[in-house]
Amino acid sequence: MKKKLISKNFLYFLAVVLLFASVIPVFADMEPLEDGIYSAVFTTDSSMFHLCETSESRGTLTVKNGKMVIHITLSSKNHLHLFPGSAEDAQKEGAELLDPTIDIVVYSDGFADEVHGFDVPVPYLDEDFDLALVGKKGKWYDHKVSVSDPLYLSPLEETSGEDGSWLCDVTLNGGSGKASVESPAALNVKDGEITATIIWSSPNYEYMLIGEDRYEPVNRDGNSTFEIPVILDSEMPVSASTIAMSQAHLIDYTLYFDSSTLVNQK
Repeated sequence: MKKKLISKNFLYFLAVVLLFASVIPVFADMEPLEDGIYSAVFTTDSSMFHLCETSESRGTLTVKNGKMVIHITLSSKNHLHLFPGSAEDAQKEGAELLDPTIDIVVYSDGFADEVHGFDVPVPYLDEDFDLALVGKKGKWYDHKVSVSDPLYLSPLEETSGEDGSWLCDVTLNGGSGKASVESPAALNVKDGEITATIIWSSPNYEYMLIGEDRYEPVNRDGNSTFEIPVILDSEMPVSASTIAMSQAHLIDYTLYFDSSTLVNQK
C-alpha cells in the first residue's frame, strides 16, 4: 500500500512539472511593450461601466519605463472617481483615487458632449484586474477589467519628462469665431507638467476657467494673457469671460495643442 501511494504522488508531481514546463516558454515569449503610445482594447464586466461608443472599446495606452497607463473615455459624467483596487480599499483613509478628466466626444450625428475620462494604471495585459468606481450616489462598486490588443501608434511625446521651453501650434475653436489666440504658443515643461502662455486677440478677457479652476491674467497692458496647464493632442474645454460687450459674458472654447509642431527653445 505504501509503495502504491508513493507512486501516485510521484506521478502527480511529474504532471505538475510537465504543466509548468509547457507554460514557462509562453511567458518567456511575452516581452514587455516598448515605450510609446498604443491603442488598446479596454474590457469591463458590466454594461453599466463602459467606454463611450465613439471609442469603439479602445483607449490610449502609454508605456514608459515598463509602466503602463491607459486613458479611457466613458459615456457620461456619472462616474466620479475610479480606484485601482477593491471598493473596500477605495474607502480606506489615504486611498489615492483617480480623478476624472473632461473629454469632448463628437457623435456620428455631429452632437458634441462633455464626458469623464480617466487615466488608469495597467498592471499587466490580457488578464483581469480590479478597478472600483463610485457614482453620484456615493456608493462604490467592484469591477474586473482588462486591457488587450495593443496597437502601436507613435513614440512618446518629445516633452515627456523633459523640462524646458517649447513652442507649439495651438488652435482655438468655439465662441463666435471672431476671437483667436497667438500661435505658436510658448510652453513650459517642468516635472512632466506643461503650462502654456495664452495670448488672446483682445484685451477684454478678465479670467479663464478650466473645470472649476479660475486663472487670472498675468499682464495689465495689451491683449489678455494667461498661463494655464495644458494637455497635448486633446481638445481641451476652457471658458473665458469677456467684457467686450455691454456686460461680462462667459464663453466656451476648446484649445488644441499639436505635439507634432513642438520646437525646443534651447
